[in-house]
Amino acid sequence: MEKYFAEFVGTFWLVLGGCGSAVLAAAFPDVGIGLLGVSLAFGLTVLTMAFAIGHISGCHLNPAVSVGLWVGGRFPAKELVPYIVAQVLGGLAAGGILYLIASGQPGFDVTAGFATNGFGEHSPGGYNFMSALTTEIVMTMIFIVVILGATDSRAPAGFAPIAIGLCLTLIHLISIPVTNTSVNPARSTGVAVYEGGLALSQLWLFWVAPIVGAVIGAAIYGVIGKSKS
Repeated sequence: MEKYFAEFVGTFWLVLGGCGSAVLAAAFPDVGIGLLGVSLAFGLTVLTMAFAIGHISGCHLNPAVSVGLWVGGRFPAKELVPYIVAQVLGGLAAGGILYLIASGQPGFDVTAGFATNGFGEHSPGGYNFMSALTTEIVMTMIFIVVILGATDSRAPAGFAPIAIGLCLTLIHLISIPVTNTSVNPARSTGVAVYEGGLALSQLWLFWVAPIVGAVIGAAIYGVIGKSKS
């Protein structure tokens, strides 16, 4: 149970820290942190939690990561569903706390932007379905390659959290304009249920695409990771 609770807490921090920075601080008058700040916030949540709970649960914080590690032979199938449940619950708890905080501002409108993911009219840059699908698959694919590589027994010890956190930062720098960046079904679910409407109706893509990307990423690392050099 300690592993599942660690995943709950870690995913809670990822959603609260990453989505919270987007909702509360990204465009704050005069001192807004902007897209760069939001990207860093997501990366820092993973970096900090990797050091905090990596030795307890592996610090997946993401159903797609758990699936990718399972496909890559690094994670047992019997743990997959409990991990995903804990991650989604952590995301939902963080979304609830963020809603409670954000709704304290006069004129708050959850449908005007709650760090949800989407495509078409719900994409920050108006990108269509195919752009969103491609982005989420490819970004998650690379994320899994980096995770599997950084945590390989042949990789330099102790640096995996830094590589993984910076990778997630870079992913956000690339893809926030397209989908508001998911690569994580728990992160998407954690805020979509509170906004409802279009965000909730498009949520399926942000489950399917990251998981497909994770499977592809694990397969790629299964090939390149065979090298003994």
